[in-house]
Amino acid sequence: MTTKVKLNDIVEGMEIQLDESSTLVNIKTGEVIYVSDANLRNAEDGDSFEGLRDWQQEELEVAYDVIENEENYIELPTEYDIHEYSMIENFCLTVKDPKAQGLLLRAIRGKGAFGRFKDQAFDLGLEQDWYTYRDERYKQIAIEFCKNVKNIIWNMLNEVRV
Repeated sequence: MTTKVKLNDIVEGMEIQLDESSTLVNIKTGEVIYVSDANLRNAEDGDSFEGLRDWQQEELEVAYDVIENEENYIELPTEYDIHEYSMIENFCLTVKDPKAQGLLLRAIRGKGAFGRFKDQAFDLGLEQDWYTYRDERYKQIAIEFCKNVKNIIWNMLNEVRV
């Protein structure tokens, strides 16, 4: 049986990562889940569901499942794996107009680079080109992630068979 994972779910999971949380894919169901570090700690500590609202209970249930069935979950690439700054820099280098390329490359230097880059891309009429480039890069990272996960699962199966 092959688990199906929606590539868009993987991409969205990579894009919407939050600090102090993990974004994981359940390799048994293909579901992408978000779980806060606080809930993971609570699950590790064996905290009860008593007094929690329904939505809090649901989040803690997910955390318990991650802790109790760790082998079913693989973390999605994080912002450190994705390197969006490098992605921006590489996009700048694809811009054919030397003047526009120079303006973009200057915009990404120093503190506040992301905001200046987006403003400059908008001013140059390259905003949609950037988003198309960015979406394609995220898609490629997601595809590589899925290939790596497939290899991990295949190796796990082979270890069990030996």
